[in-house]
Amino acid sequence: MGNISVRRLDDAMLQRLRKRAADRGISMEEEVRRILHTALAEPTRLGDLALSSFGEVHGIELELPSHSSHPAIDLAP
Repeated sequence: MGNISVRRLDDAMLQRLRKRAADRGISMEEEVRRILHTALAEPTRLGDLALSSFGEVHGIELELPSHSSHPAIDLAP
């Protein structure tokens, strides 16, 4: 696994990060890992994005229809 250093974080951002980590009972390093994981994870379906933005953890229950995948469209001339 790799390591990175982030330089020139302003004091206000660093303080918000410190508080956010403390509120969750984790280290700042772990909080940064979680933030990066969330920011870089791509939802596989639009419904997944909706659930992550508006789902049960946000107090909203959504019923999404189930859809099967469809065959790829041939765009060859």
